[in-house]
Amino acid sequence: MNPLNHVAIIMDGNGRWGLKYKKSRNAGHKAGLNTVEKIIKETIKNKIKFLTLYAFSTENWKRPKKEINFLFDLLENFLKERINELHKQNIKLKIIGLKNFSPKLNKLLNLSEKKTLKNKRLQINLALNYGSKFELINAFKNLQKSKEKINEKNLSKYLLTKNIPDPDLLIRTGNTRRLSNFLLWQLAYAEIFFENKLWPEFNEKDYNKIIKKFKNIKRNFGKI
Repeated sequence: MNPLNHVAIIMDGNGRWGLKYKKSRNAGHKAGLNTVEKIIKETIKNKIKFLTLYAFSTENWKRPKKEINFLFDLLENFLKERINELHKQNIKLKIIGLKNFSPKLNKLLNLSEKKTLKNKRLQINLALNYGSKFELINAFKNLQKSKEKINEKNLSKYLLTKNIPDPDLLIRTGNTRRLSNFLLWQLAYAEIFFENKLWPEFNEKDYNKIIKKFKNIKRNFGKI
């Protein structure tokens, strides 16, 4: 049985679900939060220590302003209502990405990280305004400035995921088969599962089925 320490998820399909069932992309984003809560609970049950959720990419700024504003309002409300509960559950929140949002949201993100900093049960990495190509270019620039030897270990120190183990498993919902500029370096040896269901439809049973399959995969890491 393979140990499972870190799951990364591309939560795709909120907008499509919203249009299909509620005639509103925003309704899909709201429904997607329910799935997030279910998956957090199930991650804890499975004793997985790290969960990375791709919430907003650097490319998502191309979406309509109205939708972007709704997403950030949704995030603000979620943090205000749920951060104390996450803290009580011994969950740590870390933001990976550039925090160049509104002063109000930036402050809330910083306070949430600070409040949960010492929690150990589960670390949730929220990829917000995150793009892997930017992350890698920035890491190489900082490594060059440091005059350290260029190798994998030293480069990893300058990634946004510094001190976070690489994901063992990537799940992407929404019947789309691509990485979309997400953790390109860190996913080098992750097992990847593409799920046909849209994110609001994804449930605990689907998640556990993938975890079970992962645990039984023969992982060679280049060996036979």
